[in-house]
Amino acid sequence: MQAGIVGLGLIGGSLGLALKETRLFKNILGYDVNPLHQQQALNLGLIDECVSLDEISSSDVIFIAVPLDVVATIINGFKNIAPNQTIIDLGSTKSLIASLINSSIRKNYVGAHPMSGTEYSGPKAAKKDLFKNNILILTDTEQSGEFQIAFTKDIFVSLGMQIIKMNSYNHDAHIAYISHLPHILSFALANTVLGQEKPENILALIGGGFRDTSRLSKSSPITWCNIFKHNKTHLLESISEFEKNIALAKTYIKNEEWDKLENWMRMANSLYEFL
Repeated sequence: MQAGIVGLGLIGGSLGLALKETRLFKNILGYDVNPLHQQQALNLGLIDECVSLDEISSSDVIFIAVPLDVVATIINGFKNIAPNQTIIDLGSTKSLIASLINSSIRKNYVGAHPMSGTEYSGPKAAKKDLFKNNILILTDTEQSGEFQIAFTKDIFVSLGMQIIKMNSYNHDAHIAYISHLPHILSFALANTVLGQEKPENILALIGGGFRDTSRLSKSSPITWCNIFKHNKTHLLESISEFEKNIALAKTYIKNEEWDKLENWMRMANSLYEFL
C-alpha cells in the first residue's frame, strides 16, 4: 500500500516517521507548499519521496496535516477518488471543516484529531514516538465509510494510540477547554511579563513554574491564530469561564478571604483525581 502526507510539519513529519516504523506501507509520499519543508523532510527521512498533490491523490490513504483554513480546499480538490480510498484530516477542530467536505467524497473522509503535539513546528520538530500512548479522537464516524473508519483505526492502533469517538460539535467544545484555552493563556502570560517596564529583570528570575506555564507561548502564532479562528465560539466560552475564576481568586485576595482562597485551590487540586 501507499500513503500520502500533505503537510510535512510537526504532525505530518512525525506521522511519516511513525508509519515507517509500522511497515504498513511500501511507500510514503509527501507534499508541502513550502519547498524548504519538502527538502528537510527528505533529508530527515520523514518520507520516501516528495510529489505533487495530483500524485498524492492516488494513495491508498491520504493524511492532511495543514493549516485549518486550507484543509477542505485541498480535500475537495482531489479528483477521481476511488470508493476504497481514505482521506484522514488531522486538524484540531472539526465542525467547520466537516461541513465543507463535498458530499461526493464524504464517505472517504475521516475526521481524526491525535492528541499529540509540542510547542515546536516544522519538519525538524518531528518525533517518531509523538503519537505513542496518546488518544486519537474520531469525529462523526457515522458519516464516514465503514472501511475508512476500520482502516483508520488499524493505522493509529498500530502507532500505539487509543481511539475515542465523538461528534464534531462536542469535540470542538471540549478541545477548547483542554487545548485551546491553555494556549491562549500561555500567550497572555508571556505578554503580561513582556509588558513590564523592564521584562529582562523579571525574566532573569524565571523558575520551573513559569517555564512550565509559558511553554506553550513558543507555539506557532500562524498555526494557533488559525485554530482560534476556527473554534472562535467555543474558545470565547472557555475564556469567559476562566475570567469568572480569575475574578473569584482576585476577590478572595483583595478581601483577604484566605480560607476561601485555600478552598478554591483545593478544588483545583481535585483535577488530578481524574488524570
